[in-house]
Amino acid sequence: MLEIIPTVVPQSLDDILAAKKRYGAFSPVLHIDASDGVFAPNKTWLPLSGEKLPDSAAFTYEAHLMITNPLSIGVAFARAGAARVIGHIEAFNNAECAQEAFDMWQKAGAQEVGVAVLLQTPLDDLAPYMQLCDFVHMMTIANIGKQGYAFDASSIERVKTVHERYPHITISTDGGESRDVVDDLARAGATRFCIGTALAKAKDPEKTYSQLLKAATSELGHRMS
Repeated sequence: MLEIIPTVVPQSLDDILAAKKRYGAFSPVLHIDASDGVFAPNKTWLPLSGEKLPDSAAFTYEAHLMITNPLSIGVAFARAGAARVIGHIEAFNNAECAQEAFDMWQKAGAQEVGVAVLLQTPLDDLAPYMQLCDFVHMMTIANIGKQGYAFDASSIERVKTVHERYPHITISTDGGESRDVVDDLARAGATRFCIGTALAKAKDPEKTYSQLLKAATSELGHRMS
């Protein structure tokens, strides 16, 4: 299933409430960037004990952990209502550590677990993790943590390579994406597209969302035919 997923980089739970209000009428999923100031240079809101994501029983949240030690934060997000939790392979010591984290996240309520990979990381490093996860989350910008970084065209070939190696894995992409590139990413093999600035700065975010969805759907149709 193809998805256009709005993103938010929250400084508080109120920012997530505002993002859900802005996008929730037309998007059933919201991507939350979570940073600790170490793995990524900025710090964001992280859920405290007892905090809940709004309306998580009927709305899908995914938490992208740009976190040095992701296990406990992933548990906190899952308990808060995140249905998808994503950890970076660069933050795990090995696949065994990732498996432990994934097991804990699922026990805490996560329905899907994903592995993220930075643009600079060799794709061969993904191999030990691909049997453990539900999807792979590929960064399409060279720097992470904030919205507004430019899309890196080299990511298109990286998506194509992962799709060719693992044709049955869902590929999610993230960073600098607009209507001009989602069609290329869909052609390469991606089916989930996390969109930050293009939606955040749109005068009519629903119209922009529909245009992005149309562009990706068109290319996906060509690829499947």
